[in-house]
Amino acid sequence: MLSVRLLTQMDRDWVIKVLLENWASTIIVTRGSSYEAENLLGFVAEIDGKRFGLLTYNVKNEELEIVTMNAIEERKGIGTALLDEIESLAKQKNCKRLWLITTNDNLDALRFYQKRGFEIRAVHRHSIEESRKIKPQIPLIGNYGIPIRDEIEMEKKL
Repeated sequence: MLSVRLLTQMDRDWVIKVLLENWASTIIVTRGSSYEAENLLGFVAEIDGKRFGLLTYNVKNEELEIVTMNAIEERKGIGTALLDEIESLAKQKNCKRLWLITTNDNLDALRFYQKRGFEIRAVHRHSIEESRKIKPQIPLIGNYGIPIRDEIEMEKKL
């Protein structure tokens, strides 16, 4: 049975492992801001008590930014459950906007978020060059052999 719960201090070692495996670092850079993602608030998705998904976020100025989201196994409803939970939280906090940054190579994320009501708000061309100054672990080539160059800002108005 799939469930979503708040991230706790007991999850920190697992969070660090997930971040390192999926993001090459615990540092996440979005729009020039750097986050130590292992210290952010978040949610964990579990199936029968085993952790299968992680979402971290930051709230600022009536906006909730999804900083990281990972479904350890795809097409099981994990990402959707995490997204539903964070959208509910954003509404409780009276946020006007739910948003995130992905990169131009992340076609799977673009599909996933658009199917769930997110729109592309902006394409920040060649912004990854600046991000690499903060986080040099960002690869040059990403998913599907696509060069990683641009940040794509997606949003859902609440």
